[in-house]
Amino acid sequence: MFFYTNYKTFEFTTMKQKPYFLLVLIFIGAVLVISSSSMFYTLKPGERGVIFRKFTGGLDKDNVILPGFTVIAPWNEIYVYDVREQKSEETMDILDKNGLSIKLDVSVRFNPIYNKIGFLHEIFGKNYVNQLVVPEVRSSVRQVAGRYTAEEIYSTKRKEVENAIIKETTDILKNNNIKMQTLLIRSINLPEKIKVAIENKLQQEQEALAYQFKLDKEKSEAERKRIAAEGEAAANKIINNSLTSSLLKMRGIEATIKLSESQNSKVVVIGSGSDGLPLILGNN
Repeated sequence: MFFYTNYKTFEFTTMKQKPYFLLVLIFIGAVLVISSSSMFYTLKPGERGVIFRKFTGGLDKDNVILPGFTVIAPWNEIYVYDVREQKSEETMDILDKNGLSIKLDVSVRFNPIYNKIGFLHEIFGKNYVNQLVVPEVRSSVRQVAGRYTAEEIYSTKRKEVENAIIKETTDILKNNNIKMQTLLIRSINLPEKIKVAIENKLQQEQEALAYQFKLDKEKSEAERKRIAAEGEAAANKIINNSLTSSLLKMRGIEATIKLSESQNSKVVVIGSGSDGLPLILGNN
């Protein structure tokens, strides 16, 4: 009887507490649902994450979260970065060595260094393109262009200018955890009068080079002919010194014999010449 009474009492107490138990379960479930958006993350390919631990050390710069599923405490924050290659195109007015205004169109491709996004975030934040990349590119372009004239930038040293900009920009961005892939000067726009003057000068220089090439060629040809003439004269002198009347008479006889043996010739001997050789006439 005592056991039965206690059992009834326990059952009644449990039924009275059950609604409160369900409320607690519902509350816990709601908290989990609400906090799940700040606990569960999936990083896509080309993304990296860095965690800010509010109560245990702040920004965790040394541990970069890789692509995939990750779980963090609901009171922490994760900053997700796109580390794929990006492109920025800038149009800027610069001054050359002589203070002449030039307009340049520059294109730069870059990406954050994967394992350094924590350090990048600490200094510049997710707006690092406008805070870091664009200002540094503009600064490097202006500094380098200021060491050259408009003509050098436009024509004679364009590649040298581009390489100098690339080197200086690459070093600055690398020191700030950005890898620059490439930088290109897409176009250079000068005032029309300056552009025409430079183009005319270049044309005149090309014509002068062509004329000089022609002169050099003619001089070379004249030198070749002189050398050939000297060689021929020397050869003739040797031949003349070696010719004697006997040798000439022998060569004449040999030539007469060859003519007489020709099937297309009729040989007629009329007396003899002053050199004692026969005269040959007639030819079919």
